[in-house]
Amino acid sequence: MKVVVLVKHVPDEAADRLSGTGVFAPDMTVDRAALTCRLDALDENAVEQAMRVARRRLDVQILAVTMGPTGARRSLARALALGADEGVHVCDDALHGSDARATSLVLAAVVARVGFDLVVCGAASSDSGMSVVPAMVAERLGVPVASDADTMWVGEDEVVVRRDADGCVEEIAAPLPAVVSVTERAGEPRYPSFRAMVEARQKAVRTWSLADLRIGPDAVGHRAAATVVRSVAPYPSERPGLLIDGAAPDAAARLAGYLTEHQLI
Repeated sequence: MKVVVLVKHVPDEAADRLSGTGVFAPDMTVDRAALTCRLDALDENAVEQAMRVARRRLDVQILAVTMGPTGARRSLARALALGADEGVHVCDDALHGSDARATSLVLAAVVARVGFDLVVCGAASSDSGMSVVPAMVAERLGVPVASDADTMWVGEDEVVVRRDADGCVEEIAAPLPAVVSVTERAGEPRYPSFRAMVEARQKAVRTWSLADLRIGPDAVGHRAAATVVRSVAPYPSERPGLLIDGAAPDAAARLAGYLTEHQLI
C-alpha cells in the first residue's frame, strides 16, 4: 500500500505574528523569505496517521509531497524525520502566487504520477485556512474524499473515518483509493528522535519542476489565480469586551444587546 501525505511549508505563528503589512510582498503574496516557516501542524497529524497505518500493515510505503520554494525542503525533511519513507518537492519559480486551484492541480499531478492507495493531509493550512485543497485534489484524481477526520482506520479496500459534526459523531466509509483530511484531534504527532532526524537526511527526495509534471506555467502562479488579495490590514490587538454575571436576571438581555451592537450576530 502506498500512502501519500501532502505537507505544506507555512509561517510559524509562534515566531511571527501576521499582524502587519510587513510580511507581505508588493504583489500581496506572503513574503515567506522574511518569515520563519515550519511544517504545518495539521500535516504533522497527517504523517502520524500514515505511520499508524504502517504499524498495522507490513506493506506500507509513505511518501511525503510538498510544493513550494527552496525553503519548503525543510518542512519535507521534518516529515521524513516523523516517519515518511521518501519525499517529492515540486519547486518552480512559476508557482509563486498559486492559489488553491493551482495548488490542487500540481499536487494531484504528483499523486497521479507516483501512484497511491490513500492520500492524507491536514484539514486546513494555518496560513490560509480555506480547507478546500483536499476536496479539489480528490476531484482531480476522481476518488472520494473523507474530510475533517478525528480518527481513521484503513482496511483492505476501504477507509473509515469518524468526525465531530455539530455535536454528533459521524462515521464515514469510502472505498480505496481515497483522500482523507485530518484534524488536530487525529492522534498526537510523535516527536522525532535525534536518530530519526539524522536518518531523514539519507532518505530519497525527488525535486520536480512543472515541466516534469507536464503542467504549463500559464496554469499556475499569480496570474492564473482565481482569488486575489487586494489589501491587508493589521488584526486588532484588542477587542472591546463585556463581563456579564450569568446569575444576573438581565444577563441574557445584556448579552444579546452586546452581540447585536457589535454585529456579532
